[in-house]
Amino acid sequence: MSPDKRPRRAANVALLVIQVLLVPFYLAAGSAKLVGAEQMIEFFDQIGAGHWLRYLTGTLEIIGALGLLVPRLTGLAALGLTGLMTGAVITNLVAGTPSLLAMVLLPLVAVLAWGRQDRTIALLRPR
Repeated sequence: MSPDKRPRRAANVALLVIQVLLVPFYLAAGSAKLVGAEQMIEFFDQIGAGHWLRYLTGTLEIIGALGLLVPRLTGLAALGLTGLMTGAVITNLVAGTPSLLAMVLLPLVAVLAWGRQDRTIALLRPR
């Protein structure tokens, strides 16, 4: 392998590791929201959001996780999850319930969105 391709390959492997780590998290978090786990119901009640927001968030998390599994959709899914996590961090801070997990996940999914931006651009570019 040429020296020029090594950094690109290492970055690709790092992005793949992030992807693999994020999928089960978002599937579990989304499922907990959709099935009405007590902790999720309490949290959404605590922040004053209706249960429609819990269902919407759970659905978007599961769709995002599934999108991370499809190579062509990875960038777009990560971009969507970045928006979702930005909203989660802001909501948690405003509600006075800061979440360390959300603050850790946001940069991870943002790095993935940035690293897979070529895939997102390819999807959005007209043929």
